[in-house]
Amino acid sequence: MSDDWTEKYRPKSLSGVIGNPGAVEDLRKWALSWNNGIPKKRAVVLIGTPGIGKTTSAEALAADMGWGIVEMNSSDQRTGDIIRDIAFKGAYFNTFNDEGTYLNSKDGGRKLIILDEADSLFGTADRGALPAINELVKTTQQPVILIVNDFYALSKKSAAIKTDTIQISFRKPTARSIASALKIIADKEDVSVSPIVLDKIATNAGGDMRAAVRDLESLSLGETVISVESADQLSERIVKKDMYALMDAIFRKNDPMGARAMLSKTSSDPESAILWVDENLPYEYRDTGDLVRGYEKLARADIFLGRVHRRQYYRFWAYAGDLMTAGVSSAKLSQMTSHDRIRFPLYLMKMSRSKAVRAVKYSVCFKLATFLHTSTNRVQFDILLTVRELAKNDADIRSFLIKEVGIDEEELAFILDCKMDSDIVKLAMAESFLAEPTPESKKETPKKAEVPTNKVPVTKAEEPVKAEERTKPAEHAPEAKKVQRNLFDF
Repeated sequence: MSDDWTEKYRPKSLSGVIGNPGAVEDLRKWALSWNNGIPKKRAVVLIGTPGIGKTTSAEALAADMGWGIVEMNSSDQRTGDIIRDIAFKGAYFNTFNDEGTYLNSKDGGRKLIILDEADSLFGTADRGALPAINELVKTTQQPVILIVNDFYALSKKSAAIKTDTIQISFRKPTARSIASALKIIADKEDVSVSPIVLDKIATNAGGDMRAAVRDLESLSLGETVISVESADQLSERIVKKDMYALMDAIFRKNDPMGARAMLSKTSSDPESAILWVDENLPYEYRDTGDLVRGYEKLARADIFLGRVHRRQYYRFWAYAGDLMTAGVSSAKLSQMTSHDRIRFPLYLMKMSRSKAVRAVKYSVCFKLATFLHTSTNRVQFDILLTVRELAKNDADIRSFLIKEVGIDEEELAFILDCKMDSDIVKLAMAESFLAEPTPESKKETPKKAEVPTNKVPVTKAEEPVKAEERTKPAEHAPEAKKVQRNLFDF
């Protein structure tokens, strides 16, 4: 069976990467800087949507430079310990390349550390990944490439990602560039394809080179000539319109039925669409009457969405969709037209950016609730604010939270309202683990407390004092260790 064309014709050199000459040149310059020793920026972040050549460019770069590759992607488990175990070993020790040649870093042999989909590292399964990445980009002895779809999701938690890396953005290649590349592949496979068919495949791919190659391969199965009629059978990826096209149809086309039909062509449901309409309605309808009538239709749509939740009857989505599209569009009676930009819903933006923060907040509340034997709601509304203020002003509280409650770096950063790689977080974590008593010291402490010294004899006058002292919980007494301490002892 022949190889998949996407792998068979994957560029083996940066010169074969299409559509991003500027990004490719920046990547090549960074790689060449390693020939003069370790550069100031040891890591690069490749940013862009899937299918536009980020991973291909990283692998082609390694081939051009003669570097080996150590790669971790989203299918691998990527906790902090695993990243340190795999990526750090690759970044510090010698290895063999794919051909079996020994690579000695002292003699110039290098390995490229690739972390694919690095912006999706921070789930519960990948706990501790970000501190490991921060340490890697700062201290690696080998070149590192992080590949992301959403750079903001990766950089918002760490200043090191922004300041200690080079960011290179990849853009979608044009349909013309994709068609030219498809022509080369078709010629090598002895498949006759007209320019019209190539343009249709390239346009249908929407900037996704990988998808275009797969479409070409599927059309050529068992065929030596691809006709225009065959290309017409392609399932159009661009048939799914985005929300910006829907808003344009509702507010600016003056076609209620067209706006209604457009909703079915988007990949969104009415509950998401109503947020877009609500966000843009006051900016698009400048006439007071239009605005009142538009909000009346939108309010009725919201009533039907509420009935969907209460009754679990999703047929009401049709009524809600009709009201928020055709209803809002028909509410405009004036000739006033807005030329302002379509706005992304502020609510969705805030929820998206706070998703990771809310997950960390829940984790903190759960650990505190478990330790204090109370509910997470009580911790969230009554205790968390006090704990945050105490932790910001008292190093002992920070140490207590780490050792006794089990707070990690990410959670401590949330409590202190700072970045995970800030000095106060790193110092607290280091001091807490350094201060942890060893098993030997735990065994020796009771013995020293029980053995009386011979230098100072015990007199009867001292016995009443010692009797009073025995009524107080001594720090070295074994019984005191059985008493569970809590946050309110400080």
